[in-house]
Amino acid sequence: MASVASKGSGLINRLLVQARPQLDVFLKYAKVELTPPTPADIPAIRQSIGNIVKSAKTGSYKNLSVKEAWLNTLVTAEVIFWFYVGECIGKRHIVGYNV
Repeated sequence: MASVASKGSGLINRLLVQARPQLDVFLKYAKVELTPPTPADIPAIRQSIGNIVKSAKTGSYKNLSVKEAWLNTLVTAEVIFWFYVGECIGKRHIVGYNV
């Protein structure tokens, strides 16, 4: 039994050593991307919302490249997805929506 325990702990140690670089990269990006906005970010947020409204009024969104339009579509889909996931979490179940 002691042999199995020592082999298991050795396996776990090797897995941790191999996973460490990927975990470090994940944590590096998580610290930047997953933090909530600070009060210093509010002017930039207002400016980008103003740019969106301006492009909708002037029609400059028609001049986007396919790559930019695709990225905008993916970001919009992600926001909608997380909205619905948040609703399911808030209701604590998937079913039960009055449609």
